[in-house]
Amino acid sequence: MTFSEFDPRSLSLLGVEGALEAAAAPRATAETLSGLSAHPDSRVRALVARHPNTPPEVLGTLAGDYPTEVLTNPGLPLMRLARPGLLGSFPAEGMLALLSLPDLPAWVLDSALRHEDYTVRTALAAYPGLSPERVTALAQDAGWQVREAAARRTDLPPALVRQLAADDDYDVRKAVAARTDLSGEALRELARDVHGLVRASVARRLDLPLDCMLTLAADDDADVLATLARRIDLPRSVREWLAAHESDVVRAAALQAWSVPSTWLTRAEHDADAEVRAALARRPDTTPEVLARLAADESETVRRALLERHDLPDDAVLALARSPEQDVRLHVASADGLSSQVLDVLLTDQDPAIRTLLAVRPDLSAAQLARLARDEAADVRRAVAYAPGTAAETLEHLAQDANAGVRRAVARHPALSEVTLSTLVGDPDEGVRLAVAGRQNIPAALRAQLAADPDPSVREEAGHAT
Repeated sequence: MTFSEFDPRSLSLLGVEGALEAAAAPRATAETLSGLSAHPDSRVRALVARHPNTPPEVLGTLAGDYPTEVLTNPGLPLMRLARPGLLGSFPAEGMLALLSLPDLPAWVLDSALRHEDYTVRTALAAYPGLSPERVTALAQDAGWQVREAAARRTDLPPALVRQLAADDDYDVRKAVAARTDLSGEALRELARDVHGLVRASVARRLDLPLDCMLTLAADDDADVLATLARRIDLPRSVREWLAAHESDVVRAAALQAWSVPSTWLTRAEHDADAEVRAALARRPDTTPEVLARLAADESETVRRALLERHDLPDDAVLALARSPEQDVRLHVASADGLSSQVLDVLLTDQDPAIRTLLAVRPDLSAAQLARLARDEAADVRRAVAYAPGTAAETLEHLAQDANAGVRRAVARHPALSEVTLSTLVGDPDEGVRLAVAGRQNIPAALRAQLAADPDPSVREEAGHAT
């Protein structure tokens, strides 16, 4: 039987090799190739994408994963003659994959320009090396996302820059405001834009003219002023005014500039708004003494801002270890390089989750582990039983714990004395004895005792372990 006569309903009977052969057969029918287009093997699907008999709608589906194979399909020229708008029927995913390829032929670019899905036209608007005619068409597209993408093109002609700077959509104007090639006149116009996001985009520019700074300093939008306040090249009067602005958002932003007067830092520590004090907590030049005081701040916002730092002084870490928020204390408990004073505070934490986390720290001393081994929470004691640094006498104590789960954890500790093993072999809990039976190299007498255990699972485990 030839593949042209093959019944597509029987494709599921083909193995991978048979499917590969079928997909490569010159006389494979459109129906057969359609069936093979869903084959789980990617090599089969790639062959279908290259086959000239594959139907156009199937090629559109495959283009998302195999754009090169579809574009080089030898049957594509004939399909285009039969269907002049061929790529217009391709789904957006397929067209986006095609637009990821370099040096696309003009007919593909023109098809993308006419595609009904705006995401395709948006991707085209970012495609390098487009002709001036295509760029002009994209700058006039009905979709604002397309015009926004066009506004970001580095090769946009000045006339189109001016056109898009006056666009009806603020996102388009905002994209224009971020361009590096704007004239002073264009910047002054955008600095007076009706939308705050556009003005904020202007305020973010590194090359902002002084007169634009003064214009924006009189803005009534707090976000625009906050963006401006982060700059370090403002006139002194503007900087001082923004640093004392009535809006906490603006005052906090003023503290985010690279360099600020020391008087601002002093004033910020006593600011009534937590966001301003949190901004101070994030500054790299905030002194250790101030950080320690901020760690005891009444506001959770300020304390959480300190968690972003990796250079907190011990006094600040100690204050955070006493924070009322559990997750803040958990963060501290998992940090590296804690002082013994901080560890002592956390060892008495009211939350057993904190104490459990401490028990698995590699830097906890044997004395501290022994202290946790007498904790009221079984989870904490079990964590001690798993800890590699737990001393032999502490393990011996835990081997007599009232909680079977703790004793089972002890039974798995790699460093048990013969006395502790003997205690565990006689444990009333079969789970404990099972754990001991699975250990390697236990004394022969204890192995014999486990081999005669009343529980069959323990006896079986003892027989397998050596």
